[in-house]
Amino acid sequence: MRPHTYTVPKPLLPVAGKPVLSHVIDPLTFLEPEEMIFVIGHLGDQIEEFVKKQYKFPVSFVRQQELLGLGFAIYLALKVVKPGPLLVVLGDTIAKTDYKEFVKSDRNVIGLKAVKDPRRFGVAVIDNGRIIALEEKPQNPKSDLALIGLYYFPDSEVLKLHLGKLVEMGKKTSGEIQLTDALEFMLGAGELFKPFIIDGWYDCGKRETILETNRLLLEEMNAFNDYPGSIIVPPVHISPSARIEQSIIGPYVTVADGAQVHKSIIRDSIIGRKSVIEHSLLEQSLVGEKAVVRGSFDRLNIGSSTEIG
Repeated sequence: MRPHTYTVPKPLLPVAGKPVLSHVIDPLTFLEPEEMIFVIGHLGDQIEEFVKKQYKFPVSFVRQQELLGLGFAIYLALKVVKPGPLLVVLGDTIAKTDYKEFVKSDRNVIGLKAVKDPRRFGVAVIDNGRIIALEEKPQNPKSDLALIGLYYFPDSEVLKLHLGKLVEMGKKTSGEIQLTDALEFMLGAGELFKPFIIDGWYDCGKRETILETNRLLLEEMNAFNDYPGSIIVPPVHISPSARIEQSIIGPYVTVADGAQVHKSIIRDSIIGRKSVIEHSLLEQSLVGEKAVVRGSFDRLNIGSSTEIG
């Protein structure tokens, strides 16, 4: 997601009308969590400021100084987690599912989704309604069911024990401490894991996938404002504070707060906060916060405060 993540953390990038992180958090509020713990790193102060401003439930923030993988990030969080049930959710993927059903089990639960190329993911092997094996990015996968970054543990202390062993051993896969390796330790110790197939899963980790996610989520929306002198081709999401003049917007466009679009055609793109687009034709583009684009006819991927034209 560079150059955007030089100045804005990935979970705060806009998609379908709000930051990725809001798509992640909003459905979790219905669980009435006792506390949410955020593991933050680069530009983490922005995430802390956003969460405290937008949400009222109890929160804690754990700063990750070393980028040693998902397993290590969760290991750090577990140092401040109270014993009891724990839901783990990644901050750059959006899952559409029944969360109340997901956390109902007295067993460990892993969210899964069938994918075309399971070699890119951790993969689960299922037999008789339970997970019997896990593989991290296998070259010859035994299943197409990918771990999509959603986990439930009825007893956080068990996970803490096995992640601690992993860190103490210094065991790494692909140079990182992997959560999947700790889950394999748990399986070997007799812990039971229940598979839970996720209805919708949207990846926001790369330029191509965040644009695809923007398209899919916009298809679920149907509201947009009328802009005299411009043509709006739904589905789109245009912030009420954005200004659109003599332009064609859509389909599949998100225009964030305070952005200005003048005499331009934009489709299949995300336009960041307070950016300015003039006399341009953009398609499959990501335009960062406060960027200025003038007279461009291209597919752009530009970060915050960049000026083109």
